[in-house]
Amino acid sequence: MTWYQSSETARRGFCGHCGSNLFWDGAGENISIHAGTLDGATGLSIVGHIFCVDKGDYYELADDLPKAEGADPVLTTMVVANGAQENGI
Repeated sequence: MTWYQSSETARRGFCGHCGSNLFWDGAGENISIHAGTLDGATGLSIVGHIFCVDKGDYYELADDLPKAEGADPVLTTMVVANGAQENGI
């Protein structure tokens, strides 16, 4: 694994062999793991959408989940485990 300092406040972890994005680490206590990097069943589910204002016009968010125009500290730290919703803040 290799880290790249992508801005003053964030860095990205990626595979040093193939270049796949694995993690995002910004200011704070949490690190984001790209769910697509996990093999097998994860039990994960989407709890909301962030940066919706930047989505392409070809992309529809046709569900009733919370939607934030930009960064949202509640949505990015929310965890759903065994059907129970918890806030990481």
